[in-house]
Amino acid sequence: MHIKCVFLIESMKNASNKTIWIILPIVFFFLFSCDVKDASFYVRRGHDYFKKGQFDEAISNYNKALEIDPRYAMAYNNRGFAYQKKGLYDQAISDYNKALEINPRLAEAYNNRGGAYGNKGQYDQAISDYNKAVEINPRLAEAYDNRGFVYQKKDQYDQAISDYSKALEINPRLAEVYNNRGGAYGNKGQYDQAISDFTKALEINPKFATAYNNRGIAYGKKGQHDNAISNFNKAIEMDPKYANAYNNRGRAYYFKKEYDKSWEDVKKAQNLGYQIHPKFLEDLRNASGR
Repeated sequence: MHIKCVFLIESMKNASNKTIWIILPIVFFFLFSCDVKDASFYVRRGHDYFKKGQFDEAISNYNKALEIDPRYAMAYNNRGFAYQKKGLYDQAISDYNKALEINPRLAEAYNNRGGAYGNKGQYDQAISDYNKAVEINPRLAEAYDNRGFVYQKKDQYDQAISDYSKALEINPRLAEVYNNRGGAYGNKGQYDQAISDFTKALEINPKFATAYNNRGIAYGKKGQHDNAISNFNKAIEMDPKYANAYNNRGRAYYFKKEYDKSWEDVKKAQNLGYQIHPKFLEDLRNASGR
């Protein structure tokens, strides 16, 4: 499940990371007077571990912060995000609940809890939380993007497109949102609009393998298989282990009657653990005589 969580940190530096965070007022700590018993110290150290993907260590530090200050909403929010990254969605929701008990106006915690509900497939609860997040903070682009993704999972494509568009009004540099909106247009069969959005995503992020793959699919739907293959090639260049791109390129070669190349891609996808659709395998066998 695609979500964008909002990570809350206290920082003395400008931050640059795909995780979205809120910078609180700067607090300077000098080495000779640093108090490691301060709860914010453990929150910052937890964030450092989180950035390295060391989620257990991050959780341990958030635990220490909460031992010192049990009313530290930020620590609950961030620990919830760490649990979410570990796939422990119920524990994440519990922490977001606690953060919201302490600060009922914490839009970021509603956004994050919505993500956890979405991870559990509880889409109506997720939408309710995203609604609350944007009610509190109408400029929270991540919540519109996330709500759009849930609407897309529910096959409500027009509502998804509306939310993606709102997110892009707030922040027109979100490549992921252009990719998501392109997917919704593709679901509606509006392949030209989809290609336009995937192209915009790639203008912002030229290394976005998923957008190349998706644009390739859209070209394939239009019967433009050479353009499709070119995009799948680029996706694989960006990510040589992108099994779905091999599968999709194999299908494009099939439609071009280049069956040997199709089989090569099928085998590559299978070797990467991808389950090829049985009907496609049957059609390829029949066409190629294998």
